[in-house]
Amino acid sequence: MTLAKIEPRPRQRGRAREMVILFVVGGVTFAIAASAIEEIRELSGLQAVSPELSHQKLAKVTHTLERQGKSYFVVKAADKLRMLSTQPARLLVLRNLPVAVMVDGIDRMQEIHSIHALPEAFSGEERRWYRGLTLIKGKVVPVVRADAFLSKAEVTLLSAALSSTTPASRRVAVTA
Repeated sequence: MTLAKIEPRPRQRGRAREMVILFVVGGVTFAIAASAIEEIRELSGLQAVSPELSHQKLAKVTHTLERQGKSYFVVKAADKLRMLSTQPARLLVLRNLPVAVMVDGIDRMQEIHSIHALPEAFSGEERRWYRGLTLIKGKVVPVVRADAFLSKAEVTLLSAALSSTTPASRRVAVTA
């Protein structure tokens, strides 16, 4: 069997490029930097969080995930993005935070050339959720910030709560 050699496309000057992963929540397509994702996986292995962790603003964390000796807090993207309840089927495991995000599905990886500033209509906390908007095949796609699902402060708070209810061997380590 012979493999075809794939030649890279010539790089265009002055156009920044970034690889993103397109994911779907409630029928809406979003993008997130591919460099922010460690792994895309199925929902197997999730453990429900104890009621002590599910309080106030941190109720968006519904499960934890054990992966390669680390624990991750699992957030439903639909809840965070204030969308109607959905049927998540995949997890985006983030690279630099102990966070995994439940999404309905993965569309594909896509190279984008620009991210446009959010319009003035985005005036609330959603300004912190998105890096901006990009255009893909004539469709406007919001580009999500990886740290928008759980901030480092929320991770620290959850880790402290988890450490008081969990044996040391299962505690979440906060990473930079």
